[in-house]
Amino acid sequence: MTAQEEIIAIGKQTIIVEQKALEALSTFIDHSFVAAIECMLHSPGRLIISGIGKSAIIAQKIVATLNSTGTPALFLHAADAIHGDLGMVQNKDIVMLISKSGESPEIKFLVPFIRAMGNTIIGMVGDTNSYLAKQSTIVLNTTVNKEACPNNLAPTTSTTVQLAMGDALAVTLMTIKGFKKQDFAKYHPGGNLGKRLCLKVKDLYNKNGQPKVSGHDSLKKVIMEITQKRLGVTAVVNDKNEVMGIITDGDLRRMLEKTTHLDTLLAQDIQTNNPHTIEPESLALLALETMQSLHINHLLVTENKQYLGVIHLHDLIEEGI
Repeated sequence: MTAQEEIIAIGKQTIIVEQKALEALSTFIDHSFVAAIECMLHSPGRLIISGIGKSAIIAQKIVATLNSTGTPALFLHAADAIHGDLGMVQNKDIVMLISKSGESPEIKFLVPFIRAMGNTIIGMVGDTNSYLAKQSTIVLNTTVNKEACPNNLAPTTSTTVQLAMGDALAVTLMTIKGFKKQDFAKYHPGGNLGKRLCLKVKDLYNKNGQPKVSGHDSLKKVIMEITQKRLGVTAVVNDKNEVMGIITDGDLRRMLEKTTHLDTLLAQDIQTNNPHTIEPESLALLALETMQSLHINHLLVTENKQYLGVIHLHDLIEEGI
């Protein structure tokens, strides 16, 4: 086996080991999982998640996922908890402790104090005979046969399984709560994700001009309007400002190929009827999807039949949609 083949084999074997562990994890989604979900749904307090070492890192990720999907959660590092931060735990809170062995000194030191306060303890643990499992109100079994690490030491498979169990909790909770895309957008206002979920057509189109001509305007007026507004397009409207058609620079080129009688041409003679439109309250993402499906670069923005302006593909690109 060459060095390259060995590298590929190791990488694939790691994935295979963790894949098998995830398949086994599905058998642990049982009545205890149901109990944990119901406890989180009906708790009058908060959900606090703690761990030590790599499990603490997984706990932080699970907290982040829960917070972004409608289940408020707090992270408490087990080492910090026994040095003062235990004060953040209130008597109605649920405390979920994550540990592969269930025997970590910090966890064993912390559990009696949590029990003394009367809190519900959910143990996400890789050994159902461990101290943590025996002291927990509800046990989420995340047992693995072996780590992907060749020495069976470094947390690899075990943390993958913990992470998957956390995702299972979060997805189940958000589904039962009816957490929608609009709700998700509230918690992700920044970055490209926030823009895709929140940014609307009205936030973009009014940065452009409002190219428009009447159906009786001359070809020269059409060309001047398209040139001045620099969008490669103009709407054709009636005296009520209702859209009657659209003319693009492509329409002009095709028109020039077909006729030499330019002096008598009017906007209504070369317009495309029934152009595609979008409302200002629509998501910018919908505008992008519409343009892509129709293979066009712009949409006319209308509301209550009134022409408002143009949203261009470049507007969406500039915003990183």
